[in-house]
Amino acid sequence: MLEYYNYIKSLHLIFVITWFAGLFYIPRIFIYHIEAQEKTAVERDILSVQLKLMAKRLWYIITWPSAILASIFAFWLLYLMPSWLNQDWMLIKLFFVGLLYLYHYKTHQIFKELQNDEFRHSSFFMRIWNEGATLILFAVVFLVILKSSFHWIFGVLSIVGLALLLMLGIRIYKRFRKDK
Repeated sequence: MLEYYNYIKSLHLIFVITWFAGLFYIPRIFIYHIEAQEKTAVERDILSVQLKLMAKRLWYIITWPSAILASIFAFWLLYLMPSWLNQDWMLIKLFFVGLLYLYHYKTHQIFKELQNDEFRHSSFFMRIWNEGATLILFAVVFLVILKSSFHWIFGVLSIVGLALLLMLGIRIYKRFRKDK
């Protein structure tokens, strides 16, 4: 079974990438859908139907299947390499993967609300929400690549710094849009 390890690892990585692609793009569709509500009735109706369809296809054809397949291949890798569960970097990575599942679940709730024309969040909130997957991705990639050579304090400070930079960028963009 170990002779297939690199194939399984490659498939895991491919589905992680497509999962994140879905998680990166779906909030953008949510933003457009929320902002479409400020348009005229005709524009709003046309945009809402199209954006719901786009979101549904992205969510059920790409994002969910990718999440499931990435998870299957991850469990398979852990089955082949159970010693990873004894390493600190893997336990911390699994913590961030848990956060990713929570993020995915909450995004699914927002998806269902918007499919039912329930608008509980602003487009500004969705812009901030969109960065959650980015922070998790940074944490996981650095953990996997650097493993035990990674200094945890530096890592935590880096993630906090990245979050602050993303928030600053969002605020600058909001002001820029408001001025236009």
